[in-house]
Amino acid sequence: MDGKIFFVTKDKFKELKKEYEHLVEFERTKTTGQEAPKILESEDLNPEFISYQEDMSSLRGRIDELQNIIENHQIIRRPAKERQQFVDLGAKVQLETNGKKNEFVIVGTLEANPELGKISNESPVGRALLGKQIGEEIKVPEHENIKYKLKGISYELS
Repeated sequence: MDGKIFFVTKDKFKELKKEYEHLVEFERTKTTGQEAPKILESEDLNPEFISYQEDMSSLRGRIDELQNIIENHQIIRRPAKERQQFVDLGAKVQLETNGKKNEFVIVGTLEANPELGKISNESPVGRALLGKQIGEEIKVPEHENIKYKLKGISYELS
């Protein structure tokens, strides 16, 4: 694809690899284990054939996507001790905004889920936090008039 690196935790990588292996095996059994519907049913295209082709195309697309991720991934690891004072991938950060406290883990785009407290390193807030230290104020251009105060950084990854 475009040479993008996909940052993932060990657990997410295992999950993606398992899904990939399952889908490859499913595709193999679907294409060799049963007969595909016939293209024509009388003089009309067989709707089962069209549905089968769409399903196989969708399946192949997901397999290709997973293969690209597996081939172009980088596991998120805990930084060296001297770098743990800076926000990086895998950091759990404590922020204060207008007196409210929030806690997020900075992850790659594949694992981002703000409802679970995981924000992407490519999101506006995630990008703005990278490289910052405790005590710094962060202003995110996309979030007008909101200042984030970095209160804490911890790393729980191995």
